[in-house]
Amino acid sequence: MSSFARPTRRTVTGLGAAAALGLLAACGRPDETESGPAAPAEPIAEGAATGSLTVWAMGAEGEKLPELLKGFQEQNPDVTVEVTPVPWDSAHDKFTSAIAAGTAPDVAQVGSTWMAEFVGLNALESTPEEVATDDYFPGALESVTVDGTVYGVPWYVETRVVYYRKDLAEKAGITEPPTDWEGLVALAQALQEKADAEWGISLQPGGTGSWQSVMPLIWSNGGNVVDEASTEFTFESGQNEEALAYYQSYFTDGLADPAPADGTTEQDFVSGRVPMFISGPWMMSAVESVGGEGFAGKYGVFTMPVKETSSSFLGGANLGVFQGTKNRDAAWKLVQYLSTPEVQVEWFGMSTDLPALQQGWEDETVASNEKFEVFRAQLDTALAPPVVATWEQVAASFDAQIEKVCKDDLAPADALAATQSEAQGIGTGA
Repeated sequence: MSSFARPTRRTVTGLGAAAALGLLAACGRPDETESGPAAPAEPIAEGAATGSLTVWAMGAEGEKLPELLKGFQEQNPDVTVEVTPVPWDSAHDKFTSAIAAGTAPDVAQVGSTWMAEFVGLNALESTPEEVATDDYFPGALESVTVDGTVYGVPWYVETRVVYYRKDLAEKAGITEPPTDWEGLVALAQALQEKADAEWGISLQPGGTGSWQSVMPLIWSNGGNVVDEASTEFTFESGQNEEALAYYQSYFTDGLADPAPADGTTEQDFVSGRVPMFISGPWMMSAVESVGGEGFAGKYGVFTMPVKETSSSFLGGANLGVFQGTKNRDAAWKLVQYLSTPEVQVEWFGMSTDLPALQQGWEDETVASNEKFEVFRAQLDTALAPPVVATWEQVAASFDAQIEKVCKDDLAPADALAATQSEAQGIGTGA
């Protein structure tokens, strides 16, 4: 697995632009006069859940969720829950087809970049008041908020930090991790020049999901790609250009490989060929499995370096209840069950998915690992991707321009201008 494969699995799949626009046209969107906060959701009926529920979940989560739900079924003996695992690669198409056909599940795991699109398709119910939302990480709650209304809840979160070979950094004379942009460059250079690394850091040179690597730098530099109301794209700005130029410099200065082999991040990290990369918590077990006994002590992690701030990408997945469910009360009771700190800690033990509830991080199971504490600190400043219905299409355009910047030395200003033009043509879907 590469350091950027997981973001693609988690949050980036989807229709091509034409198919997505066709679905929007077929299903219809709310009129402009209907925008703004939705009407309050109906309350959830009291009492135990009954009847049957269908749940869709992706990848490993879909395979492991039935075990977690045994507790829910013990508490609600008159309910039956059927979980359907869905491959991430086909999930977006499966959902949009089911929404169009009126055959969506009662409850489902929803990719964080899909929320605005699905709300635009009138597919998701807004969250009832009985489902508390005050303990979620702010960035996670933002990912389920569309036009001022909360739809569903965050289920688990992920964010990205910098992995580095601590032993090789010490060999290069660096005993503390860097804290700013200049320090990160200096560490990459030192690893190459004094610790025999072929490349100082692994970064994605464009391609699917590369926007997730660039956006933290844009945010850290005070930039953004949408305005505060999420109604206009703002790719062209001095902050964005500076951030993209900084990213480009790793390739033009020979610190990052412009043509990395796919799936070798763990091996390259363990061998020291590429002793630094940016990724999420799942890579801890991956590199330790390859490195073997004792390798955990050879590497460290640190939060994203500061420009104006230290920002990172907030990914993960949400839970949504779909319009048209025939068992609404039981569906929301299931969401409530999965939204308790103790159940999120239990899920962490099964899946290593990080709790979206801040209380979940108080449990010793999570808090005892010092590397997880770095992820916890990063979550305080991690930001969710733009909550616009067309983001999947716009992101694909941005990915293509990032590749030209990294591989063809395209000027960052030209790349941002091209992305802005294409994004304006696509629109926000509002």
